[in-house]
Amino acid sequence: MRNANVERLLLKLAGPERTEALFATLNHPAVLTEWESGVVTRAELAQAMNMALFEDLLARSANGRAYTQEAIAAGGSVYFDHGALRTVRWSQSGALPPGEAAFARILRPLGFRIKGRYPLDRLGMTGRAWAHEDAPDEIAQFFVSELHPERFSPEFQQTVTNVIGASRDPLTPVAVARLWELEREGVLPIEAAHELLPAIVGAFARQHDMPNEADYEVLLKESAEMAWIATEGNAFNHATDRVADVFQLSDAEKAKGRPMKPEVERSRSGRVFQTAYRADIVRREFRKADGSIVTREVPGSFYEFITRKRTFDQDSRRWETDLRFDAGNAQGIFKMTASQAA
Repeated sequence: MRNANVERLLLKLAGPERTEALFATLNHPAVLTEWESGVVTRAELAQAMNMALFEDLLARSANGRAYTQEAIAAGGSVYFDHGALRTVRWSQSGALPPGEAAFARILRPLGFRIKGRYPLDRLGMTGRAWAHEDAPDEIAQFFVSELHPERFSPEFQQTVTNVIGASRDPLTPVAVARLWELEREGVLPIEAAHELLPAIVGAFARQHDMPNEADYEVLLKESAEMAWIATEGNAFNHATDRVADVFQLSDAEKAKGRPMKPEVERSRSGRVFQTAYRADIVRREFRKADGSIVTREVPGSFYEFITRKRTFDQDSRRWETDLRFDAGNAQGIFKMTASQAA
């Protein structure tokens, strides 16, 4: 059964055709089977935002779009497990709060809480998993990574400032006030939710201007991840479908000639398995030293697959999905963009 509030939010944001496609594609959290007309809960707004962000990822990933269309045509659907985004924890980031803070102010009011911290030391980053308190197994999580420029060379640090130092803040004072009201009350009038939704969806984008080509080259030498942020900003790096058998899926997609990761990543716990397509190649503009603009092909976003094993919890007397992440898996998955940076 569709949640009427989520449907109304998406209809105004995306229109009837796109809303219909999203409901036909994605899993429906059981917590949303009840609703009050005209009053939007934090879980409903979180689900509407996640659905819009999933659609945005598909618009930027041809491989993910093809996979999803095939799955729906075959009578299946997508279990949206998590979306990932990259941030930069740097004081010189213009009007945008540094690093994860820019998104904590959105995720916390929506009901998400940090459930795990994952050092990504090989990449000079730290990742954190945000799960929804009301439905951690069904509302897609967020894997938010922060890059630490201080771990790189002085030239790199200055270049980071060059690129993101004049970033804009996508949240207006009204949006910030709405988020505070949502965190305090747990609900918003639907008119206020209609106003807030496009603002928070718009935060998952690039907030700085076109990068200079010379700056991009400096970043690329030391961090493919920061080079990716220079062109893509805080857009979803990837979205993930939770599947029953990621090994079987990987073999099937390879047989179709899809650009799959060679090996499936396995967590140290032996309960979380991940693979992905290689990043879709996109065309982005750069400013040259003489002020002219050049277009280059760079790695964009990608589509991921995950299998999570379940364990029987003796205290609750029920099967529970292992919702954790793994630092080794994450660093392996991140190579889906690094390997094609050029």
